[in-house]
Amino acid sequence: MRHRLIIFFLPLIIALQVFAGFAEEGSRRFISLAPSTTEVLFALGLDDQIVGVSSYCNFPREAQSKEIIGSFSQPNIEKILSLKPDYVFCTGLEQAPVVAELKRLGLNVYVADPQTMEAFFQSVREMGRITAKEAQAEEMLRGIEKDLAEVSSRVLLVPQEKRPKVFIEIYHDPLTTAGKGSFVDELITLAGGVNIAADTKRPYSIFSAEQVISRDPDCILLAYMDIQAPESFVANRFGWSRIKAVKNKRVYNDINADLLLRPGPRIGEGVREVHGHLYP
Repeated sequence: MRHRLIIFFLPLIIALQVFAGFAEEGSRRFISLAPSTTEVLFALGLDDQIVGVSSYCNFPREAQSKEIIGSFSQPNIEKILSLKPDYVFCTGLEQAPVVAELKRLGLNVYVADPQTMEAFFQSVREMGRITAKEAQAEEMLRGIEKDLAEVSSRVLLVPQEKRPKVFIEIYHDPLTTAGKGSFVDELITLAGGVNIAADTKRPYSIFSAEQVISRDPDCILLAYMDIQAPESFVANRFGWSRIKAVKNKRVYNDINADLLLRPGPRIGEGVREVHGHLYP
């Protein structure tokens, strides 16, 4: 008799277990300390489960209504603990000490610090797995792949020797750029440009003004938008008026720096923007 009752109620038991699983999944709580991971989590449709972000997380707009748990490099550990997250999403570099402390406290931490497009795709898939949003992760990546393929089909028609030389200026004081091993370097290549700083020893480093002059880029991209007249700003530097990019008025600061510097769901848009400036 007992065996028959178990068989009779088995479908109901399974249904209740599945429902409980969904309820548990829906109540999971996530914190993001990096703008890039915040963008990915929102793109995965996790708005209701994101309980905290850093003060640097400004996109999408909904992120600005979330609980602020401190700055990018100095988050409030006590506030993070009080929000009882199931997972905290971080990045590398400055956040390394924070990551170590969170792990010491027993929190689940995922570090997304991709330096290549391949690594970025892998990190999105891992975040999708952690948050039970695998299908949404694949859908996001298909959209990015479509953007990249569209640009790639145009770039393939341009011989390597005719592709424009590019200098990307991360900041002006000190003069800083992105070199080999950086996400930005690959982005420039995908967009059809040749990074004049591709031979630097570190992904991000100080670059001398003399090197920029001697390597004579065809295009200069400023990764900050607070300069009113970028051409004059650059041309007034000693010797820079001789650079092709300056002479041909191809100094730009109208690309949203977040599209260039954040490995997130808008990276396909960033590649398209850069390509449009390199091949006007």
